Amino acid sequence: MWKKSLIVLLAIGFIGIFSSYEAMAVTAANIDVGVKRSMNQLQDISGANAVVKRAAGVLVFPSVFKAGFVIGGEYGEGALLIKGKTVNYYSTVAGSFGFQLGGQKKTVVIAFMDPKELEKFQRSSGWKVGADAAVTVIAIGADGSVDTAKTNKPVVAFVFDKKGLMYNLTLNGAKITKLKR
Repeated sequence: MWKKSLIVLLAIGFIGIFSSYEAMAVTAANIDVGVKRSMNQLQDISGANAVVKRAAGVLVFPSVFKAGFVIGGEYGEGALLIKGKTVNYYSTVAGSFGFQLGGQKKTVVIAFMDPKELEKFQRSSGWKVGADAAVTVIAIGADGSVDTAKTNKPVVAFVFDKKGLMYNLTLNGAKITKLKR
């Protein structure tokens, strides 16, 4: 009985944290600074810059925070760039349930390689990874560069932290929504 109560309390806590985040939300200028820093970091990954240059649009979330204890959640804010210019701001939210403990901060860059997928994303009121589009997460190859075999997919993503590309990650279930900035 106490385990169910603990799970319910944790769920309420996470919902409260992530729903109140809008009040603490960063400004458009702060997001822009983070996006620029993230794009500079991405250039350090061999082959990533070529993928970004080919993309019709790039969605950048400089800081996606994830925390969990049985129930987990993540949240971040970012910007959509088309031809290097910010066109809109977005948030990403995801939840999870299962064995987990701790937290992390990561950067997520989603490249829309197919202009039709970019249009579909921009028209949506709430785009869900895995339901509205498959997003292929790009891994680092044995030689330390981007696995180019996956870069021909319609939507690809890079997930990295200060140390470089992160392994064994999925973005499925993340919901991306336009922000008013």
